[in-house]
Amino acid sequence: QVQLVESGGGLVQPGGSLRLSCATSGLSLDDYAIGWFRQAPGKEREGVSCVTATGHSLYYEDSVKGRFTSSRDNAKNTVYLRMSDLKPEDTAVYYCAAGGNICANNWRLFTYWGQGTQVTVSS
Repeated sequence: QVQLVESGGGLVQPGGSLRLSCATSGLSLDDYAIGWFRQAPGKEREGVSCVTATGHSLYYEDSVKGRFTSSRDNAKNTVYLRMSDLKPEDTAVYYCAAGGNICANNWRLFTYWGQGTQVTVSS
C-alpha cells in the first residue's frame, strides 16, 4: 500500500524558512516522480516542484525559483522541499504526490497523495 506523509509545516514570519518532508512507503523513489503542490483558500491547486524518478528537481512556479529547493533521500524514502525567504503569498496547504515516473505540472495525473501540511507565512 502506497502512503505519503507530509510534515514540517507551520507558522513562520516573512523571510523565514521551512523544510517540508514527504515520507513515502510502498513505492520506490527510483520508479516514481514525487510532486509538490500547494493550495491556498479559494484557489486552484498548483504545482510547485517535482523530483523525477532519476532524482532531478523541476520547479513550476516562477515565484519559487531560487527560493525553494526539492531533493530526495533514497535511503529514507523521503522527499524534501526546502523553502526560504518565505512570503505571505506562499501561505497554503502543501501536498506531496506520486504518479508515474514522469513529472507533470498537472495534479490530476498524480494518483497517491499525502494529507497535506499547512504553511502560514505571517508577521
